[in-house]
Amino acid sequence: MLPEPTVRTELMEQIPPIAIFLQESRPNFPTAFSDYLMPIVVRYLTDPNNQVRKASQEALLILLEQELIAQNDIENKVCPILLDLSAPDSDDEYKVEAVNIICKMASMLSKTIVERMLLPRFCELCGDGKLFQVRKVCAASFGDICNAVGQEATERFLIPKFFELCSDSVWGMRKACAECFMAVSYTTSPEVRRSKLSPLFINLISDPCRWVRQAAFQSLGPFISTFANPSSAGLYIREDGTLSIRPSAQDVTSSSCQSGNNANITSASTNIVSSSLEQPIEIKSESSTEGTSAEANPLICVESPRTDLLKGSSNSCGSPGEALTRLSQNDNTTACVIEGIKDCHMSNCQGVNSRFQSAEDIFNTFLYWRPPLPDISQDLELLQSKTEKHEEGCSVSKAMCNNCVASSEIKKVLESLQEHMDDPDVQAQVQVLSAALRAAQFESINDYEPKHTEESNGKLQNELSTFEASHATVEKNTLSSSSFQDDVSDQSTTSILKSTESEEQHNGTIEFLKKEQHNNPPIEDDKSKLQDIIPQPLLDQYLSMTDPARAQTVDTEIAKHCAYSLPGVALTLGRQNWHCLKDTYETLAADVQWKVRRTLAFSIHELAVILGDQLTAADLVPIFNGFLKDLDEVRIGVLKHLYDFLKLLHADKRREYLYQLQEFVVTDNSRNWRFRYELAEQLILILELYNPNDVYDYLRHIALTLCSDKVSEVRWISFKLVVAILQKFYANNANALGLNFINELVARFRHCSKWIGRQAFAFICQAVVEEECMPVDHFVEHLLPSLLSLASDPVPNVRVLLAKALRQTLLEKAYFKSVGNPHLEAVEETVLALQSDRDQDVSFFATVKPKLNNMDTTSLEKQN
Repeated sequence: MLPEPTVRTELMEQIPPIAIFLQESRPNFPTAFSDYLMPIVVRYLTDPNNQVRKASQEALLILLEQELIAQNDIENKVCPILLDLSAPDSDDEYKVEAVNIICKMASMLSKTIVERMLLPRFCELCGDGKLFQVRKVCAASFGDICNAVGQEATERFLIPKFFELCSDSVWGMRKACAECFMAVSYTTSPEVRRSKLSPLFINLISDPCRWVRQAAFQSLGPFISTFANPSSAGLYIREDGTLSIRPSAQDVTSSSCQSGNNANITSASTNIVSSSLEQPIEIKSESSTEGTSAEANPLICVESPRTDLLKGSSNSCGSPGEALTRLSQNDNTTACVIEGIKDCHMSNCQGVNSRFQSAEDIFNTFLYWRPPLPDISQDLELLQSKTEKHEEGCSVSKAMCNNCVASSEIKKVLESLQEHMDDPDVQAQVQVLSAALRAAQFESINDYEPKHTEESNGKLQNELSTFEASHATVEKNTLSSSSFQDDVSDQSTTSILKSTESEEQHNGTIEFLKKEQHNNPPIEDDKSKLQDIIPQPLLDQYLSMTDPARAQTVDTEIAKHCAYSLPGVALTLGRQNWHCLKDTYETLAADVQWKVRRTLAFSIHELAVILGDQLTAADLVPIFNGFLKDLDEVRIGVLKHLYDFLKLLHADKRREYLYQLQEFVVTDNSRNWRFRYELAEQLILILELYNPNDVYDYLRHIALTLCSDKVSEVRWISFKLVVAILQKFYANNANALGLNFINELVARFRHCSKWIGRQAFAFICQAVVEEECMPVDHFVEHLLPSLLSLASDPVPNVRVLLAKALRQTLLEKAYFKSVGNPHLEAVEETVLALQSDRDQDVSFFATVKPKLNNMDTTSLEKQN
């Protein structure tokens, strides 16, 4: 062994280059590396000097990465020494280093070697109770080991160890586990991911240590992305590597349902939920706990489109009057039904048919939470005499009349209760009676003649939307109400029990519904956040990342992490579950931190691909418009992918942004020239999205403005934009627009008082010829004379660019090489004049190119 540590360290640094040389000269040195160099590397892994060991470790990893070590040497020389260094009785410092090497080299070895030789020792080290540094290294590299051994070995050997590390007493271990959670989840099966890893991750999110919670929330979005299912999300990778969403029949149905503000379900549960909608759920008295069974069901019940609701409502809903009569005769059934409704609501699994199935379910809450009914026989007689006066005015069928009668009396009771709305108990009663009014109208609409169906459906939708808000308020207020006032209860009971004997027109009911909706605005329904792609607690925790309290208790930049991972979460849930993330996205878009908004701005085009054109136009376009007026730090994110976003919009929506593109020219800081440079690059791409007339009317002005920018880089890219605009005109046969634009270029640049403008004209002409963006006859007629006149320009910089344009571009085109070309003589005369120019640079660029070309041409002719 060499005596000096620095010499040994330098030797280790030279081992990889020597090994590469020996590999390239393997026929001459077939076993030199294995016989001489490999033992040195292995021996220095146990060197007493720390620097030497580090150098040997780095050399070993480089050799493994370059695949310079044979499999035999790995099994017989490298792995044994690492197992010895990581043994329980080994030195602590050596053990930590050995564990680090094992974790790093696992991804470079074959699965067989890792599983057979290194996996048992790694599992043993995960439970090392002596050194927490060893466990921390294992936790930090857990994902790499899982990826190296595969799914089967991960679930069999590593997952139990991972559970132990996640519950380690040292918070650094738990933090390291949270950071690698996505990599571990990626190598497990969906069942293990959902049933085992999800609850474990929830524990990390609620960890008492703030640093663990911070790491867990940062990994929450990536962990959710591992639940992505290509079959349900409909995603696929194109040949060019870009992400695309395959539209399916389910997506079309989901989009149409979402446009009607209805929740949707994924393909995995479509058939099951559809069958449940066809068979209304009945809650019987002997099974009052049936509502709670929904908690164990992984499928999430959602609202169906209201057209389906209309089809099945008549079969499942009885007459309101008959329902009330049955309720008054069966208190036990009432109590059981109420308990079922409460349980179903608390488990967030209420289906449409169960909510609207009959008047029984609607009135049970009222009858259950009030004192026993008093004697109301006298009131009933008065009510009967009053209803006889209205029977002559009935103009509809008997069934329709009964329903209108019910609506009339319920409305009267509600009007009488308006004076007592400051009482919480009365508020709860009003909500219940409002639900009864929906049920009565719901039944009456089913009895309309076909000619009234379309109008009734429109009105019913308004009523049902108000009912949802009423039902949610009932559940909230019922918990705090203990009893109703007796006088209010008597009056309302009187009206309800005899509601089948009075009537009122349907229009009056609708007016009252609007009035009630104004007094009691609907609240957000928690069911809008339900889905069945990922465990609901994970989604709930992710949605809570926008809570301001999280910034105080977890991480001040937690909203930024939420915004960063939102496209991945949206891709996992699929566009059919966008309603779960919509509110969160809008909250992030309005965040006070510009870094959060900037993150969303950079990814909004990817989110648009995931959501599709309909949801993009409805939900993303308003946010996109807000970003356009934001700070430059946010606007640059939108600008960098402006073309990618605009191409996803419909032509009419896309055309609206023509008026706003001019705003990008103005920046908060005039020195921010890269912003204008990016604008010019995007405009070159955006040209294909608009017709020539729109380009001429709007984009032409922006291009000319950028051509006069103070920064040279912006001007040069803008000249390319001008050429692209000319190409757009002539490619679409808009020759008149092209000619007008050429005349404007000549007037603006050729006759510019500043030499920069005249130089720009030479560059534009050169680019026009190179790109062949216009017919040659048009070029020689409208641009060539002005171009050749620059030969007498007093500024050498202009003449230099003219010489390049003529020699490097024009004379290389076949049109100018043809014999007898009438314009060739004028070009050659100009080139000869430039070759004798007093400026050396001008004469050089006018002369050097033809010499090279002549030499090449001569050599080619000789070869032929």
